[in-house]
Amino acid sequence: MSGPSPETGGETGTATEVDPAGGTGGAGGVDDTGGAGTAGEQVGTIGRKAGRGLRWSLLGNLGTKATTFVMGLVLARLLVPEDFGLYAIALAATTFVMHVNDVGIIAATVQWRGRVEDMAPTATVMAVAFSTGMYGIFWVVAPYFAELAGSAEATPVVRLLTAVILIDGVTAVRAGSLMRGFGHDRLTKANIAGSLVNAGVAVTLAANGAGAYSFAVGQVAANTVTGALVFAWAGLPFRLGFDREVAVRLLRFGAPLALGLGIEAVLMNADYVIVGAVLGPVALGFYLLAFNVSSWVPSVIGTALRYVTVPSFSRLAEQRSQALSLGVQRSVPLLVAFVLPVAVVTATLAPAIVAFLYGEKWAPAAGVLALLAVLMVVRMLTSLAFDILTSAGATRATVWMNLGWAVALVPALWAGTHWYGIRGAAIGHALAGVLVALPMAALVLSRAGVRLAPVLPALVRPLLGAAVATVVTVTLAGLTSGLTGQGTGGATAGSALVQLCVAGGGGLLAYLLIAVPAARLRQLGARVVPARAR
Repeated sequence: MSGPSPETGGETGTATEVDPAGGTGGAGGVDDTGGAGTAGEQVGTIGRKAGRGLRWSLLGNLGTKATTFVMGLVLARLLVPEDFGLYAIALAATTFVMHVNDVGIIAATVQWRGRVEDMAPTATVMAVAFSTGMYGIFWVVAPYFAELAGSAEATPVVRLLTAVILIDGVTAVRAGSLMRGFGHDRLTKANIAGSLVNAGVAVTLAANGAGAYSFAVGQVAANTVTGALVFAWAGLPFRLGFDREVAVRLLRFGAPLALGLGIEAVLMNADYVIVGAVLGPVALGFYLLAFNVSSWVPSVIGTALRYVTVPSFSRLAEQRSQALSLGVQRSVPLLVAFVLPVAVVTATLAPAIVAFLYGEKWAPAAGVLALLAVLMVVRMLTSLAFDILTSAGATRATVWMNLGWAVALVPALWAGTHWYGIRGAAIGHALAGVLVALPMAALVLSRAGVRLAPVLPALVRPLLGAAVATVVTVTLAGLTSGLTGQGTGGATAGSALVQLCVAGGGGLLAYLLIAVPAARLRQLGARVVPARAR
């Protein structure tokens, strides 16, 4: 588990260095292309700026996820599955309100065409007002939501954890203006500071018998620290005001986006509610652990990408029409090539991963994890599609994309859970993602003017490499299982580690040899092995 804490820091905890130009010139003053040059040159210029931001985002995400990963290992031994189940219910509510509470103000700030200072006072008033109103609504409906999810005792945890949206309302515009400038060094510091606070508070409370409250209090403390740093480092004056014209522009962009994000939150949390209602909090605890492990890559890489893809694609969308398509055509194959081998190892070695990290008491989560590895790939691709549409201003298309997915997902989850328990829920999630979500994403991107056909040839190598890696990993896993006696006595931490190293390593090597062109491998080898002195 990448940490039992929700990804609420992704919205609030965004801190980068504000450009001195004060947000003029498109990308917070950082866009110096001026609309000149070819589409390829524009993509290259913006890509270099995005690359610097991505490096900082990755560093920050790796730091925070490493902290929450260790915290998760500790909490899995201090708490029981029922505590995780209660927390999952609160997490579902919090994720939903975090997506919709600011009516898309963060993304609207990043995508804003003009000076940020002109819209900041109005946007701040709107974000605070909507966040406060949303929290009031969820305070009232928390008992009904918890009862719907099968655990009325989760009510106070829901009320406590959803308080993070109040922090998000205050910092939304500052977070958006910082993301806009591509400088993610301060973002990294703010998020890491928050994750350290989260770990310290949560583990201390869990060791003293706080149960599910350990998660909630730790996350609220983390968001408070991160939000305070974002507010202090933003460099944007805190002014309140209301301009009707600005408000209309923000709502025209943000309202469909908030609706789309709200549906996305339903997509990622409907399973918690349905599994909890049908099977109870213990089964939900096993499911939550598996879902969190499957979210490692989307959380670490996907969140880091989202910090830079929205401002990057927004700047490309301002240039020639082909610039956005070219940027997408370069991005999708790289994303697929990275995520496929991780999904293969996760799916084929799920029992070993769970046994090595969490011990035998969490074994029921392994079968769920193997199935949710498919969802990992779907989530990465649909999130990228969502960001592209947002950057192009096609926020209504995000609603249709996620709505189509939700219409298929909810009945699939309900039927799967009744049919085959927590594994059935994972099957429903995977099928809806592959058969509905991915085709919907391709359709709405095409209708938004993004050409995807040139992407297909670049996907052949990664897909072939994934198929071969699956065969190699399964074969080596069977051999190591027999040698270590897992077939008779179950997987111990030691035997699971052997399997992960041998089978996982062999599968990744097979993938690299097929998916990466030979010329590229020679280039990488030349960097690793110094040339002989002449």
